[in-house]
Amino acid sequence: MGKVAFLSLVIAALSALLGERFVNFRKMTFASRELVQNHLPNCVELKNLDFGTEDITILADGLAFISTGLKDPGMPTAHATDIIGKIYTVDMKDPRKKPVELRMPRNFDLQSFNPHGISVYIDPSDDAIYLFVVNHPQHKSQIELFKYVDDDRSLVHLKTIKHELLYSVNDIVVMGLDSFYATNDHYYTHEILKGLVEPLLAQPWSNVVYYSPEEVKVVSEGYYMANGINISPDKGHVYVVDLFDHNVHVLERKEDNALVSVKTVDVDSSCDNVEVEPETGDLWLGCHPNLWKLFMSNPEDPAGSEVIQIQNIHSDKPVVTQVYADDGNVLLGSSVAATYGGKLLIGTVYHKALCCDLK
Repeated sequence: MGKVAFLSLVIAALSALLGERFVNFRKMTFASRELVQNHLPNCVELKNLDFGTEDITILADGLAFISTGLKDPGMPTAHATDIIGKIYTVDMKDPRKKPVELRMPRNFDLQSFNPHGISVYIDPSDDAIYLFVVNHPQHKSQIELFKYVDDDRSLVHLKTIKHELLYSVNDIVVMGLDSFYATNDHYYTHEILKGLVEPLLAQPWSNVVYYSPEEVKVVSEGYYMANGINISPDKGHVYVVDLFDHNVHVLERKEDNALVSVKTVDVDSSCDNVEVEPETGDLWLGCHPNLWKLFMSNPEDPAGSEVIQIQNIHSDKPVVTQVYADDGNVLLGSSVAATYGGKLLIGTVYHKALCCDLK
């Protein structure tokens, strides 16, 4: 075989491989799914949250923390210079009130603040509230620890946590004042490799890391894209959402903080963050029913939104229910859903937030 013929054969083989990978990626991201509207009553848009509400967590007293302004590679907001990362609070006892922007500390670099997943720890000794925020300054990954001061609605920056195993953090769930589980949503750190090559390869290279001052280790791996993470009310199980594999992993916690797989629950959607209802243990997921459209970011063909509830997840027959769905004309790209007092608060990657009645 001549060099020209061999080269032609190689090019043809690569083209076939790329074509197959492209078709697989479209299938994985539900590119051709048509969404049927499933709205809730009395939905109200929250004010001043126009640049995403990527993650939300609600405390027992109804105080909700919201991260906004995420500039994620591949999203329309990735290089927007007018968007600054911020943290807001909303009182879920009266969610129609204007969200409160928390005052950030002067010793903190606000210009590079790029908040992603959040988690809250309440100190049982004095009820002090500590907010952990995944931050991506210059598209790196680190965790910021803040103390919340209710008197003047501000955050005090206590420290920044970095580690070589925390290289592409998406979300965290806090176990104590200095320990947490975190998901790495990619294997590569270079923007082109993680944003283009890795999705096309579609390999289970993502993982979950446990962090404490004494020990940092990978405790679970084999995810196509480990995304949201949370914990059961009894702290005995950890839930990890795989965005590309369309399921929720149920993992049992061991005494040494290792995680052992129990089972997976199929959700038939590209789900993002997961919140856990304290009273019932129900899981609430903000999902992308047509993730392909979110990546394409075409205003003429917007990405839809979906909220999924999982009841009795530890039983033999968990109940998976679509609670809300929109074709993108009202809410674009849901990333999180959380409940309080009969209300459902739905957040997005780079759109707005919606509060609806559940009944």
